[in-house]
Formats: sequence, C-alpha cells, structure tokens
Amino acid sequence: MSRNYLDFTENKKTPFMRDVFIDEVYKYAKKNKNIYFTTPDMGAPSLDKFREKLPKQFIHAGISEQNMISMAAGLSVQKKNVVCYAMAPFITSRCYEQIKCSISAMNQKVTLVGIGVGLGYADAGPTHYTTEDISTMRVFPNIEILTPADAYSTKVITQECMKKPKFRFLRLDRDILPSVYNEKNFNLKKGYGEIKKGKNKCVISSGYLLHKVNKILNEKKNNIGLIDLFRIKPFPKDLINKLKKFKEIIVVEEQWTDGGTGSLILEQLSDRNLKNKVIRIGLNSRYYFENGGRDYLHETYGLSTKLIRKKIFN
Repeated sequence: MSRNYLDFTENKKTPFMRDVFIDEVYKYAKKNKNIYFTTPDMGAPSLDKFREKLPKQFIHAGISEQNMISMAAGLSVQKKNVVCYAMAPFITSRCYEQIKCSISAMNQKVTLVGIGVGLGYADAGPTHYTTEDISTMRVFPNIEILTPADAYSTKVITQECMKKPKFRFLRLDRDILPSVYNEKNFNLKKGYGEIKKGKNKCVISSGYLLHKVNKILNEKKNNIGLIDLFRIKPFPKDLINKLKKFKEIIVVEEQWTDGGTGSLILEQLSDRNLKNKVIRIGLNSRYYFENGGRDYLHETYGLSTKLIRKKIFN
C-alpha cells in the first residue's frame, strides 16, 4: 500500500467538504422553509442535526435514489429549492434516466450533490467509483457542474445554490483537502482559479488532484502555471483567452480520459481553431477491483506521481 501523497494533517481543524455543504444548507433552510434536503444517506453528524432540527424539510429517501430524483423534480415544480445528496455513483449513473427526463429535460432547479467523486471511496470497488461522471454529466443541457477544491470554495458554492437555485451538479471530495482559497482569491463567477501563473506551459486540474499537482510544482523552481477548473460547465468564458498564451497544456484528472476534462479542453480549443499542444493524464480506462487505497490506485493505473512529474517537467 502506498503512502498518502497529500499531507492532510497540516490543519486538524479543517472540516470535511461534506459537513461544510450540509451545515451551510442548514443555515439557509432555517430561514427559508422552501429549502428541502433529500438523501438516502444517514451517515454524517451534520445530517443528524439537520434531520433533528428541521424534520419537515429533511426527507430520507431510503435506498431509492432514482425515486429521490423524481420526487425532487416534483418539489421543484412546486417552487421548492431541493438538494439531492448521495454518494457520487449513486446520484449519477444509477439515476441517469431520471435526471435526463425529470430534471434536465424539464429544466428543474435541483441541486445534485455527489460525495466521494473519482476514487474517493477506495477500496469499495467500481460500484463506488465515479471515473466517468464528468463525461456523462456534462452532456446534459442546462446543467452547471462544479468541483470545489477546499472548504472555502465549497461554502461559497453552496451559498450560490441556496440564493440562486438551478440545475447543478456539485462534485465533493470525501477527503479533507488543504485550503487554497479565501475571500480574496476565490471568484465563483469566473469559473476557474489561477493558483500559479505560468509562461509557456500550464497544468489544469481540480479537486483532489489539484493539490497533488500543486505539491509537485512546489518541488522545484519553475514557470509552469496551475489552473483550478472548478466549473467545467458552462465553460468559463475568458479561460480560452488565458490558455492561448500557453504552448503546452497538461490536464490531470481522476477520470478516464475518454470524454473527461482533457477532452473538454480539446473541444474548446478545436472550436476556435487553436493549436495548443494538450497532454491528457488520467486513469486507465478500466474498472478497478484492486485494493490498496486511493493513492495506490493512482500510482498503479495512470496517475502516478512519477508520471505526472515527468509530463510536467519534461
């Protein structure tokens, strides 16, 4: 088993993104009785508080995620602001038809929240991984897809969901991630964050892997940029202008490369007849039954630190 490449012990007070999200929804729900929280999950203290304090606005859907989506769509028709919260594969792949017909096609303002994206639920196996959710979810019309990188960005994004409901998919990591944002450097409207400025080369990533790449870039002095693409849809309007200046763009993602963020970047560049070199680094396109932890799977199946380092500094 490999060690965890990220040091999550640097700040023991850093909260889980899950708890930041739920607690923030709870704050708004106390003041607005039209906010409803639906979930098949019963495994978090923050959920216990919500269920106990606001029982009329908390709906436990049972192990019936597809029905939860249809129910949420119905509540949305009644002008309710509805959150559907579940483990990432169960609120995406399992509910795909219901999301298509009841939310996307009807343009209902429902917030879908997937916890444990990518390989976040290692070692639970392929039923619990979402290594394809970006490729599958980004094809929905009307959807907004967001991947917070830390507790602060999670909080701001949650506030936006409560103030301005729409069809959204939030991709939350299961792990505690180190802080990269604060009120001075996080711009939700922009859709991306420039973590490091670069000259001829930049890396695009998000979520868990953003921190891994950031740590690699900090190993030695360089002029390589790092961009956190926390909103992949709608694609940030001015990001292409930012990317024009880079001769080489490296996309690092905890997804299969088929249809993922790297493919999205290639599509955006191609549509504008831009010829930037794009290198995609992602997981091998296969299902993972092996155990050993999240970083073990990275090191073994396409996202090794050695490979990322070589591609970046080559």
